[in-house]
Amino acid sequence: MDTSEVERLIESGIEDAEATVSLPRVPDENHEDAHFAAVVVSPAFEGKSLVQQHQMVYDALGESMTTDIHAMELKTYTPEEYDAAD
Repeated sequence: MDTSEVERLIESGIEDAEATVSLPRVPDENHEDAHFAAVVVSPAFEGKSLVQQHQMVYDALGESMTTDIHAMELKTYTPEEYDAAD
């Protein structure tokens, strides 16, 4: 699984989401490219706790979280929070 596939899954699973996915560390030989980092911005996060936002991302990734992804570092924002963070 590559970063573009992870982005596609997140964006298709969360309404109006924009995902930017990267590889935060050098892949290790036991879990090649299985460590990902994602910044996800969506109005669907409005009124949700951080835990609920992260659960939405995990739900969008579905079975990939147990088969293709070893670790996922997440940062989630509403569009307003993301604009204020710049």
